[in-house]
Amino acid sequence: MKGFTGVLPDGQAIHYVDRKRWLWLLSVLYPLQPFVAVGLIMRTGNELWVLLPLVINYVIAPILDWAIGEDRNNPPEEVVMQLDRDPYYRLLTYMVVPLHYMTLIGVAWFVTTQPLSWWAFSTLAAFTGITAGLAINTGHELGHKNSKLEKMLAKIVLAVPAYGHFSIDHNRGHHKHVATFEDPASSRMGESIYRFAFREIPGALQNAWTLEKDRLNSRGRSVWHPNNSILQSYALTAVLSILLLVTLGWKVIPFLLIHNVFAYWQLTSANYIEHYGLLRRRGDDGRLERCEPHHSWNSNHILSNLALFHLERHSDHHTSPLRRYQSLRHYDDLPRLPNGYFGMYVLAYIPWLWFLIMDKRLMNLPHVNGDLDNVNIDPVAHPSIFLKWGRDKMIEPTYTE
Repeated sequence: MKGFTGVLPDGQAIHYVDRKRWLWLLSVLYPLQPFVAVGLIMRTGNELWVLLPLVINYVIAPILDWAIGEDRNNPPEEVVMQLDRDPYYRLLTYMVVPLHYMTLIGVAWFVTTQPLSWWAFSTLAAFTGITAGLAINTGHELGHKNSKLEKMLAKIVLAVPAYGHFSIDHNRGHHKHVATFEDPASSRMGESIYRFAFREIPGALQNAWTLEKDRLNSRGRSVWHPNNSILQSYALTAVLSILLLVTLGWKVIPFLLIHNVFAYWQLTSANYIEHYGLLRRRGDDGRLERCEPHHSWNSNHILSNLALFHLERHSDHHTSPLRRYQSLRHYDDLPRLPNGYFGMYVLAYIPWLWFLIMDKRLMNLPHVNGDLDNVNIDPVAHPSIFLKWGRDKMIEPTYTE
């Protein structure tokens, strides 16, 4: 297995081997999961197989994450530059782009040409949309890089879930306002994922459009100029959708609607758990404190990280956005999730259970220390949160809407 050699400050040589090197292929293969259901249905004629990918992701994967455990190892800084320059890791993010298109087109063909029941049609469309939500994760990894090729590939892959505005809002909006009341992609304590979705999804689109409009206007161009990055990706979405409609017929319309709704929902699920309740404070001068590692929730669970290009080491991503997935670091004493993302999604879909587990974890964080002034609170839930967590101090938290 390939290794990397560096020199420590004391002059000693160090040799590092990424033991997960070949396991990162799981992130590449993940989008192909719907074909498992398709193949089994074609082989057996039993539509119940359409449920298998859902069971794998939301039952088996969380159990395996718990059983396999966590990996807190970090690559030595002395070899990170070599690790980042290794073309293998970059190639994996390139390879997954056409696979997202293959999955969308292949499953669209299957559901529109086979005599499926309405529930099997809808379930397969929904799960294909969930895997397309991971196309946004691929676009996330690619869109943060400075090369023109990777930025172009980000636009191309974001066309699959029809989420062409993601890179604009995420890179220039979310990273600037993360863990603040102003950020639509940072969930608040006491805010259910369902209420969060109605704030996050339109808020992200509005922010992205405003940011891109300001960028183009500053160059003397209209927001409708061909250089609008959002419109470029959405144009690809339109071409793809029209081609599918012309080729496969009207059944593509409900398929794509269900597909895109669940793709959006997958991103919403990730955004919800990544910064829940965490808050960056403002100083006396009104300026936000710098984004620190403790402003993101993290997970080192091995399986789900291998399937998501290390997305769950989210703190290091926010402190070093250009760092590639294979080099992201674990930090001690950070907000930690009790399971990988797939397990946490299930928890988030049951709000009372999410609040029961996560609110206590949030309030026990060292930098929060039980003080509601250190928490990003949902105004709707403010009274009940105050009664539960702030009543002993008899001092209501202060926050700026």
